[in-house]
Amino acid sequence: MFERTKKTNDPVLIANAEKSFKECKQEKDALDIFKKDLGTFVRFYEFMSQIVDYDNKELEKLSLYARNLRPMLRESLLDEENIDLDSIVLSHYRLSAIRQQDLMLKEDAAEYQIKPGSEAGSARARDRKEEFLSQIINRLNELFITDQLTDKDMVNYAYTIRDKVSENERVMQQIKANTQAQAMLGDFNRAVDDAVMDSSDAHQNQMLQLLSDPDKAKGFARVIFDLLKLSQ
Repeated sequence: MFERTKKTNDPVLIANAEKSFKECKQEKDALDIFKKDLGTFVRFYEFMSQIVDYDNKELEKLSLYARNLRPMLRESLLDEENIDLDSIVLSHYRLSAIRQQDLMLKEDAAEYQIKPGSEAGSARARDRKEEFLSQIINRLNELFITDQLTDKDMVNYAYTIRDKVSENERVMQQIKANTQAQAMLGDFNRAVDDAVMDSSDAHQNQMLQLLSDPDKAKGFARVIFDLLKLSQ
């Protein structure tokens, strides 16, 4: 409704729609937090009840109720597609060492003692853009060998290819008018390949210009400086 209202260009209707949209988002965030807190309670109670005998029937009933309620709290997607995964076969996997840490559990010092749980039920609604970006970074980490690449390296490169593909009007029309599976059967994959090649040529061209002309390099440095100031 909010997207349709914006097309009317009526400032009053748009203002009312924005207010309604904000209220709906706040309500949904509250429901998301309730679901997360419900899961936190179930996990924490199941763990602690193995250590402590609470001798409380009402608490046990609440735990059983919460455990069965949580899976039922999910969004319904009206346009959800049934995807057949029967033909998918695991071809390979990769193991990466993320971090090593000596827990030093035998130390007597206070800083090595295990801290009790203190943040149960303190969930916050995640920003959708931050959550989406986090998912993108995880997917890129699975695709690339990341030893010499930072998260920003990968995300910026993905944005560069995205912008290149967006210049192809035919592909963008196919994306707009079709599902992902259908659009992937069209010109999309070829457009991505072309974008990868074109971006390499463009970066090489710019690099050579900057390295060969000190004045251009200084001007480019000023542009970067202004972009950094703008982002603060």
